[in-house]
Amino acid sequence: MNNMHDLCPLDNQEREEWRSAVENILATHGQQGLQSLMTWLQQVGAMNPDSVGQLPAVYRNTLDVHEDLPLPEDDAMGERAEKINLWNAMAMVARANAKYKELGGHISTYASSSTLYRIGFDYFFQGDDGGCGDLIFFQGHASPGVYARSFLEGRFCETHLDLFRQETTSEAGLSSYPHPWLMPDYWQFPTVSMGLGPLQAVHQADWLRYLQYRGLAQTESRTVWAFCGDGEMDEPESTAALAFAARERLDNCVFVINCNLQRLDGPVRGNGQIITELERLFHAQGWRVLKVMWGCGWDKLWQLDTQGEIQQVLSQMVDGELQALYAQGPQALLAAVVAKKPSCAAIVNQLSEDDIRALLPGGHDPVKVYSAYHAAKQRTGRPTVIIAHTIKGYQLGGRTHARNIAHNKKTMTSEDLQHYAAWCEVPLTQEEIARMAYYHPGVNSDVGQFVKRRRQELGGHLPKRSACQQTMPSIHADLWQGMRATTGDKPSSTTMAFVRMVNTLLRDKEIGPRLVPIVADEARTFGMEGLFKKIGIYASQGQQYQPEDSASMMSYQERQAGQLLQMGLTEASATAAWLAAATSYATTQQPMVPMYIFYSMFGFQRVGDLLWLAGDMRARGFLLGATAGRTTLGGEGLQHNDGHSHVMASLVPNCISYDPCFQYELATIMVDGIRRMYTEKEDVFYYITLMNENYPHPAMPEGVEDGILKGMYCLQTVASPDIHLLGSGTILREVMQAQQQLQSLGVHANVWSVTSFTELAREGLVQMDSGSDNAFVRSQLGDTVPVLAATDYVRAYAEQIRPYLKNSYHVLGTDGFGRSDTRARLRAYFQVDANSIVEQSMQQLRRQGRLTEQTWQQFQHNQGKRESQVADPIAKEESNE
Repeated sequence: MNNMHDLCPLDNQEREEWRSAVENILATHGQQGLQSLMTWLQQVGAMNPDSVGQLPAVYRNTLDVHEDLPLPEDDAMGERAEKINLWNAMAMVARANAKYKELGGHISTYASSSTLYRIGFDYFFQGDDGGCGDLIFFQGHASPGVYARSFLEGRFCETHLDLFRQETTSEAGLSSYPHPWLMPDYWQFPTVSMGLGPLQAVHQADWLRYLQYRGLAQTESRTVWAFCGDGEMDEPESTAALAFAARERLDNCVFVINCNLQRLDGPVRGNGQIITELERLFHAQGWRVLKVMWGCGWDKLWQLDTQGEIQQVLSQMVDGELQALYAQGPQALLAAVVAKKPSCAAIVNQLSEDDIRALLPGGHDPVKVYSAYHAAKQRTGRPTVIIAHTIKGYQLGGRTHARNIAHNKKTMTSEDLQHYAAWCEVPLTQEEIARMAYYHPGVNSDVGQFVKRRRQELGGHLPKRSACQQTMPSIHADLWQGMRATTGDKPSSTTMAFVRMVNTLLRDKEIGPRLVPIVADEARTFGMEGLFKKIGIYASQGQQYQPEDSASMMSYQERQAGQLLQMGLTEASATAAWLAAATSYATTQQPMVPMYIFYSMFGFQRVGDLLWLAGDMRARGFLLGATAGRTTLGGEGLQHNDGHSHVMASLVPNCISYDPCFQYELATIMVDGIRRMYTEKEDVFYYITLMNENYPHPAMPEGVEDGILKGMYCLQTVASPDIHLLGSGTILREVMQAQQQLQSLGVHANVWSVTSFTELAREGLVQMDSGSDNAFVRSQLGDTVPVLAATDYVRAYAEQIRPYLKNSYHVLGTDGFGRSDTRARLRAYFQVDANSIVEQSMQQLRRQGRLTEQTWQQFQHNQGKRESQVADPIAKEESNE
């Protein structure tokens, strides 16, 4: 072990006492016992206010040299395969950019992380041929290296590689980054929106435990690996769930951080040490940290460095300096060490040129990486992070190796190509090197047989995505018959209707066990507290206390086999948990029905990147945006009033969105959603808005089911309408009131419930693209009668259908910031209340020449009379009620 005398404040006698104590611990409790003791001592030290979050900034490997494990005997073949992959990965990107310079791509990330991936592929990543493989979140910018590995394994041919980032003309095209939507049999998880991979990984690991504890799947042998960059760890999502992972003891989760010290433009911490920073962060969050700082070549140096002088100098170097020195090579690094501490010269002078060339960062050393992965696979009750020191653009030539521009390099000079081909040991001619030819040694070569054998022994190829073929039966009509009936005089909200629907589905023997209700927090706000006792809140450690409301019929109950996921006040984690459940049909072969309910303002607006990712990864499930609309959550104001989530949802191509007003509409939509996603296995997910406004719900009219699903149906019909009134959500009720007021003026209106302007617009676009102008919305409204639409959302939501109408079309909406007030005042303010609908309808009819002067004068008279009677805002509100 390294003797760090000058880093230790103790005298010789005290050091010997500590050494004796450590030896006794090792003899009695073994290495694991010593590690536990060290962790405890660090925690004790952290209790000192002067040392909170501080650990010694010592640049050394966590595992000592005596803990290194020997590589398998045939590993030379794996190293040979790795260099072939490096060449082909570079050639793939460079060839694409030689043809089309705008295609882009990255060659430096994989160059820095190839050993990290190779050791995993060869010895640790369990394949999924049996449905029990590891889940791997690949660093997005390293995708060329993963493709190159698949080429070597025979999964891809040269045609595939030559179609890198060229996907519109051939199904053989390879996506730029991991995209399950584009390569549904290959990639499992999108990761290149940086930060989302680490967040997803934690919740995928938690999801595996959830299935295990609920008895739905055997997942204890599976590991979730998340590969990410050191710069990526600055993204808030990267670290959002670290404490959760430690708290839940997710020792099936392993982060591998590729610390090449560089982000896109320069050093991650030019004036600091990102490795030390990450070590402190993960230690503080309760993770087990394995640093892989130095390769085996440094072990000789540490033996010579008996006083710890060289390690002390290295520990004091900032990343910007270390990166610059590695760009020049190990000799320059040692020279800088000697310049800072001349006494180190005596040590350095004992090294041969070969010794110096072997001084590589640990992330490029297969022995160090293999040993760290082996340690990470041991279940210790804590998640593990491997912090691996690497060089960005490793060996890609003097213009790229450890250079600030490495991230943006997509081509190679002739000179660099020659050097790289020699280093990769690819037996190509000068002409082949110049044109960057691919190299494959042959499927029957030693290398080809090695990679094939390794994956066979580990359970199959990776990455690989296999969607479950199991289907669920459709919901029997009898099960939701009650949702079609009227509520009579008893007012209810669509949120409460959703809760009733959940309770109804829980009674179904097929759907019930697979239903996964999810909330961030505020289940009581949504009226879901009855589920606490009925199905229990999932808690990996069960409930180790008696809740204060234990005597209540709706007491707070946590169970290890609980069904409800309650994630706390973090929409990002709740969404990531929903994603894990919504993709379970592919990751665990267990189709589940997740229903995540949240304040609609805190969905697409707050975690829109995750919900775009949901489309990419073919999620199936329900998102329920509660308290939706800009005027329904009266007193909360600007930060809570959602008037635009439906517009944002419409931007995700496979997100099916609805804004129902009545409980029978909601039930119809949910039942059909279950059919589409779980019986027909469509790769779509649903966004349904819910309101907290209470009102009576009518019985479901006959023959409206098809219209509900397509996006609109006629709720109130007159023989010869003067105008069509369209409404959605709670504003539909304002439209219904407006119809009655118009009727008193002799103006006849049809009332249409529009459950989804987005679905109407999408159908219209399909018709238009096919050369037809007979969109469904046009077939319902005709071409002549004026149309007015009112919603609780910005006008852009209802404006979506304008291209498919030939009628006069006017839209009312809630553009602008929300504010606090009563519903009636807010609707009058945004001009989406019944009176505003009437006024705008009359204005529209007059512009169209469809009103007699007598009718217009009567309307004007009535308006003036009304305004004089209810000039006071409070009186006006009471009059509306």
